[in-house]
Amino acid sequence: MTIAEFYRKNGELTGFKVKGHSGYAKQGSDIVCASVSSAVMLTANLITEIFGYNADVSAVGDTVALKTYVSCDETLQRLYKGLVLQLEEIASEFEGNLKVQFTEV
Repeated sequence: MTIAEFYRKNGELTGFKVKGHSGYAKQGSDIVCASVSSAVMLTANLITEIFGYNADVSAVGDTVALKTYVSCDETLQRLYKGLVLQLEEIASEFEGNLKVQFTEV
């Protein structure tokens, strides 16, 4: 199962970590993993390359993590919420392959 963990501080999203293989199909043929990877990569690129936010980003093995240190930024919150919405939609369609959770930091 893929786990998407979003971090909140005082009600604001500050980052995420997505890890694991969904187990929907073999690696290389897994539409759930492909969908999650695409959404995560798009969001990370929007945050860092298009909007230019400073972020700690890492991609090692089957784990991608991104953390920002900007508060009270509506655009950044919308980017995070867009990813949450997309991953929740995937999780509802493919139950048991993707879990979305939130952690207060």
